[in-house]
Amino acid sequence: MSTDGSHTVSSAHQMRRVVVVGAGLAGLRACQTLRDRGYDGALTLFGAESHLPYDRPPLSKQVLAGTWKPEQADLKGGESLGDLGVEVRLETTATALDAGARELTLKGGERIGFDGLVVATGANARLLPGITGRPNVLTLRTIEDCLELRRVLERPGARLVLAGGGFIGLEVAATARRLGAEVAVVEPLSVPLERTVGPLVGGVVEAMHRDEGVELHLGESLEAVDTDQDGTGVRCRLKSGDTVEGDVLLVGIGAVPSVAWLDGSGLDIDESGLRCDAALVAGDRIVAAGDLASWPHPVIGERVRVEHRTNAGEQGEHAAGSLLASPTERRAFSPVHYVWSDQYEHKLQVLGAPGATDEAVVVEGSIEERRFVVAYGRDGRLTGVVGLSRPRALMAFRPLLETPASFEEAVALTQK
Repeated sequence: MSTDGSHTVSSAHQMRRVVVVGAGLAGLRACQTLRDRGYDGALTLFGAESHLPYDRPPLSKQVLAGTWKPEQADLKGGESLGDLGVEVRLETTATALDAGARELTLKGGERIGFDGLVVATGANARLLPGITGRPNVLTLRTIEDCLELRRVLERPGARLVLAGGGFIGLEVAATARRLGAEVAVVEPLSVPLERTVGPLVGGVVEAMHRDEGVELHLGESLEAVDTDQDGTGVRCRLKSGDTVEGDVLLVGIGAVPSVAWLDGSGLDIDESGLRCDAALVAGDRIVAAGDLASWPHPVIGERVRVEHRTNAGEQGEHAAGSLLASPTERRAFSPVHYVWSDQYEHKLQVLGAPGATDEAVVVEGSIEERRFVVAYGRDGRLTGVVGLSRPRALMAFRPLLETPASFEEAVALTQK
């Protein structure tokens, strides 16, 4: 038997019915891993949308730009779930869970018993109070959201206002500019992505977008939003008193873990998500994966929740392994976080967990050329590495983040 639960089903956890709630990347990888590692019992995947699992990063880029058809975002392997003996139930929403009784309640009242459960319901777009449901105010989480926004951007002279200068907002801004739309971004931070990459790299990202004609309102927030009932425009009043107008307002201010349906379940939930142990176990024969999972990262040394694509896939696999393994066989989930963002002709990549106030040193390339790698350190420890259009150089630092190495060691590596 494998010592980490990666090859065979533990004799301590023979299960005959496993349910996976959430048909995104984390749920798909969990189903595939369960079969790969020997689970041969009943396996059901529930998804709230009408689509088989699909990739979400293209929604702000290729699908939004129209260079991909929506079906090109389908995740590889999603169409083969039937061949794996997975019962797929789409347009099916879980509304409640009784962890003690191992019973799931679906919208409409149907109850489903299980021996094992993977919770992978992801996150929902964070909304601005008071304007939910208004015409001309959109979010971007689903294919339908993407296609609705694309219809607006394809109009001649389209104008887009973005609330939020994070990864989603900036990717949409870049795509919209390439489509010829006028774009304004309202961001409370002093530079875009400041919390993620700090002021040095954030300043480069700011310059990239200004050079492309994006109107950036930094250090600003929305005070009021007026929308036309006929769907022809939106006016945003900023904290400074300035007004920004557009055809639509896209709200991209982060996401909220989808855990409300778990209230009263017996599982530990709070604003940080569904709280798991280091192996992604949330309860007896219940594991979690993806955007809603909060767990203590053994290397970072604190509880984290990560909303990036790579994490969702890796967690789906790891959670499935933890579900199959006995408690003594389970291992901690200890990834080096990785996220990338394509904006215009640039690829921004982040390894690890750099902080906004960490020491930042350029270790490859140059800021002026917009081709560089920056190492980040805190308390003498390497915390993360960020690269712009230098993928190979960036990945050379990955082993140093697994330990992690000292910041001095990481900087010295490039000076040899």
